[in-house]
Amino acid sequence: MTSLLVGPPATAAGDPAEALGRGAARVLLTNWMGASTVPSRGLYPHQWSWDSAFIAIGLRHLSVRRAQRELETLLHAQWADGRVPHIVFNPAVPHDAYFPSPDFWRSSSAGAAAGAPAGTETSGIVQPPVHALAAWLVHLADPADSRRRGFLPRVYGRLAAWHDYLTGPRDLGGGGLAAMVHPWEPGMDNSPCWDAPLGRVEPAARGSYRRADLDHGQPSERPTDLDYGRYVRLATDYRDGGYADAGAEHAFAVEDPCVNALLIVSERALARIAAETGADPAPHERRAARLTEALVERLWSPEAGLFLSRDLVSGELIPEKSVAGLIPLIVPGLPPEIVDALVGTAEGSAFRLGEVPMVPSYDFTGTAFDPSRYWRGPAWFNTSWLVERGLRQYGRTRAADRLRAAMLAAAGESGFAEYVDPFTGHARGTRDFGWTAALTLDLLAADPGADAGVLGQRPDTTVGVNA
Repeated sequence: MTSLLVGPPATAAGDPAEALGRGAARVLLTNWMGASTVPSRGLYPHQWSWDSAFIAIGLRHLSVRRAQRELETLLHAQWADGRVPHIVFNPAVPHDAYFPSPDFWRSSSAGAAAGAPAGTETSGIVQPPVHALAAWLVHLADPADSRRRGFLPRVYGRLAAWHDYLTGPRDLGGGGLAAMVHPWEPGMDNSPCWDAPLGRVEPAARGSYRRADLDHGQPSERPTDLDYGRYVRLATDYRDGGYADAGAEHAFAVEDPCVNALLIVSERALARIAAETGADPAPHERRAARLTEALVERLWSPEAGLFLSRDLVSGELIPEKSVAGLIPLIVPGLPPEIVDALVGTAEGSAFRLGEVPMVPSYDFTGTAFDPSRYWRGPAWFNTSWLVERGLRQYGRTRAADRLRAAMLAAAGESGFAEYVDPFTGHARGTRDFGWTAALTLDLLAADPGADAGVLGQRPDTTVGVNA
């Protein structure tokens, strides 16, 4: 399947799913910029790292070649040290359209020692590693075309270097897990999980930058000025330190369960990619096993009933409950008692799975809960998609089916919103959002009744294992 379709496959004429699929396809077509897809035309006018991975997962149902190009465009901006930057800037977009802009990050100069590309401006931080997972799923959408075009051989080395970076220079805690050095890196920017670590950071002076995000979003739905000032301070210090990782002092350094769960699943995908390309999958399989052990050892909290982030400055687990702590359900082979506890926590008072439309980003009972402000309560489609995949992997098909149906309903009713109110499903953030549309297509294309693993694939192709 290499041609661009007008809607998702396998929908019957007159079926409401057909209209939903056409709407999702329209978003991806509108946001396509020729070599990659912007998350939204206004608020996010460049290419974002984990957005592009999720977008490729959905785009494969419309055009496998566009999905391949989405990932290859991102990986073309990879640094020599292996990092995949969280933003690849479009030089045609004015600097004042988004902050921090290329002239803030100065990647080609400040990042020269770390191997930033000379001809492409990027940010200097990273985002969660969904990319090998996305590449494998794109390959599975049309293996014959993938092999004919040499897609996996082109991306395998870059993906392996990306994982080497995360498990090497970014193992700041020494326990085997990847650490994030800025709240933007785990992808859940203003999560209450970061409140205590950010409390150590002196914010940048308010007059030293201008928040372009408020030109496109409601202040009540965006991070506060205080938090934003701290983000700018951390990014400035990281830049001025040459984007150095190991051996540098970091005011903010955390091990996040979502990031590391995605790294594990992507490492398992990388093993499949290695085997497909003639390389040895065993090193990736061993690394995935070590990461899984480290995830449980370092971040599992029996008392909380979910995985918690670890503050590497204090050395302590952060007691805040966020959706990041449920996402390790995507990791195959977790002990049954951990799976049972995670599902119990998801269905309990903190997240109320099955009672509310989607999975909230933060604990309903937490003191910092806010139903409208970014990652402090609203429900997001990418995290709910990951939880749905995890539930299905471990045989919780009824809960997965309910969540799938709620996500599809919310996507259509919200105009493919960036995120939604966790109680009502009403739209929040920007509309016509890339990964919301893409993951809608993926849910529509999946067979929810199939005996599927973590990725919704058949047992002979899944990166995970069957429950």
